[in-house]
Amino acid sequence: MNDLEKGRSNLFIVVIFSLFYFHRRPNMRFSTACVVCTAVIVGQASAQTFQRLGACPTLGCIFPPDQSDFLPGQWFDIRLEAHAPQNGSEVVPGYLTPDEKFTFTIAKDGKPNSAKDAAAYFKIDQPAIERWNFTWYEDLFAQAAKTPSMVKVAAKAYRKVALYEPGNYIATLTYANGSVTQANWTVRDTKISQKAKNVSLNGKYQTRMAMDKFPVLGHQMTHSIDSFITDSANSATALYTGHKSSVNALGVYADSSPNPLDDPKVQSIAELFHEVRGGGVGIVSTAFIADATPGALTAHTRNRGQYGNVVDSFLNGITNYTWPSWTGPDVLFGGGAEQFIPSSKSFQGKDYYQEFRNKGYNVIQNNTALQAAPTTERSLGIFSVSNMAKWLDRNVYKNNTQIPKTSPDGSSAAAVDQPGLKEMTLKAIDILHKRNPDKGFFLMSEAASIDKMMHTLDYDRALGELLELDDTIKATLKHLEEIGELENTLVIVTADHGHGFDVTGGVDTKFMDAQTSDRAKRNAVGTYEQSGLSQYMVANRSAPIGSDQNLVYSAGVDFPVNWDPRYTLQSGLATFPDHRESYRIHKGSVRVPALNITGFSSNDYFVSYIDAVTGFLINGTLPVSADQGVHSLTDVPVFAQGPCQGAFGGVYNNVDIFYNIATCLRLQRTKAGH
Repeated sequence: MNDLEKGRSNLFIVVIFSLFYFHRRPNMRFSTACVVCTAVIVGQASAQTFQRLGACPTLGCIFPPDQSDFLPGQWFDIRLEAHAPQNGSEVVPGYLTPDEKFTFTIAKDGKPNSAKDAAAYFKIDQPAIERWNFTWYEDLFAQAAKTPSMVKVAAKAYRKVALYEPGNYIATLTYANGSVTQANWTVRDTKISQKAKNVSLNGKYQTRMAMDKFPVLGHQMTHSIDSFITDSANSATALYTGHKSSVNALGVYADSSPNPLDDPKVQSIAELFHEVRGGGVGIVSTAFIADATPGALTAHTRNRGQYGNVVDSFLNGITNYTWPSWTGPDVLFGGGAEQFIPSSKSFQGKDYYQEFRNKGYNVIQNNTALQAAPTTERSLGIFSVSNMAKWLDRNVYKNNTQIPKTSPDGSSAAAVDQPGLKEMTLKAIDILHKRNPDKGFFLMSEAASIDKMMHTLDYDRALGELLELDDTIKATLKHLEEIGELENTLVIVTADHGHGFDVTGGVDTKFMDAQTSDRAKRNAVGTYEQSGLSQYMVANRSAPIGSDQNLVYSAGVDFPVNWDPRYTLQSGLATFPDHRESYRIHKGSVRVPALNITGFSSNDYFVSYIDAVTGFLINGTLPVSADQGVHSLTDVPVFAQGPCQGAFGGVYNNVDIFYNIATCLRLQRTKAGH
């Protein structure tokens, strides 16, 4: 009997933000809410810029909404809302008070007589009625005129429920004298046999990227439940829970309640793995650790900006509502010391270093301590204030790390001894493997600053982050093989969204610098046969020894030997703010392409007068309130290797990644308590 047959299961995941795949197929698929209701109670479902409430086009709302999928036995909450608009185009004559006597039933599809009141169906007490009001703008004209529409709400919440039998279910909300909203839910028919011990997500660059060598390639669609373009919060929610959500939402369906922490929750892959398998969980990111991608593993809020609450959820789980117990991860590594040092930015002003110590964690604050840390203890590693230093600044332009008050201990010192993604990931594997030899582990490791540098149009730093990720992938695969876990590990490499980035030509930066007009500078761009090749892998031997022009950092390693060559790439995003572009590296620090100018509105951004001064002006394609680039609709690749790898081929929705992983690790439960 091998380890898989004995029931051992580990999941190793590394999430990246892809720089590739600019195109988008026209046959997009959406998870929007279908409704069955009387015409008089139908809301304004055609709203685009603003919506009364995402995934609720009628005045009766069910969350999870229509077309939601579930893993058998996956815990979730249900939120019901009856809306009564008080003004605006959605007002229904005679219906200004929301119906508090609405009913809600659950039925198995194909058994029309099986409909049962939800409280009786789930064998729980009938929840109490909740009441609140909220306002929204129907369109941009209403926003400009500052004339919001008010909505009164009557609501209920069913907490910690689950569906165990695979199949289709019909959830029916009846309100306002017979108006009906229905949600069709599917509990996936997953196979019970466990196939994997580990899973991993990764990438690379130069000849062929490490992920390009994986045997299975798929593509996932990233749109959110109520908009084309996703942010990292709801895209991470889709990957981790199998449920699409709204922008800014972590592990919940966004409702209209005043409290962003009481929205209907869905159990995440980390919570399921912890509860069902009893294995260890690790979370690693080069971002501040309360950011959306790591935060979505344990947090449940519609406001990703509640960073203190996110950090508390890592340690304590959900404490104010009925929810499965959570005892904390074995590994939590990243930046974001401001949420741990006792201050107005930490949860309830507490010292979260001490909170973690009180629960037995070894607290680590630099790379030297990380390398020396024992593998037998649960570990918290916070290595900087805010996001961690970028690979390019840690390894090439090292003076950029000398930033006062970035040390994670709260002192005035700079955080100069920071680990990279590889160091954190390998240490996390060692701790998880040591502490969970039989039950296995789940590790999410994120190369976060690929995305962050794409936002600021800092493409060279994004490249450095991508290549660091690839270096991490290779080291990870080698290490898993050395400890005898590679064959048991499903390795997945993907992104939670794209940025609409591409390379379209080459640039002679020396020629561009010599020109005096923007139109002349544009002639430095070469296309097609004149695009040529870049010189990132050709050292500049004519420059003075030791100068920035002659940095040979990594001969023989998969990084450029010259980060500031004459011939570079013409690259960029599909959408951007006003900025100048020189297609040269930004040596001093992370790029700031657009600035607010004194005397103008605080949300009005112009070309930065100190950025890319030798380049030419590019007029923005975003609202003037944007100072960075944004995400795109592009499908992103999914690379898979190991047990269950075949499930990840083809084109599918991002939620399918959750179900494929959960099935591979046998996380489904077919009845309560199992």
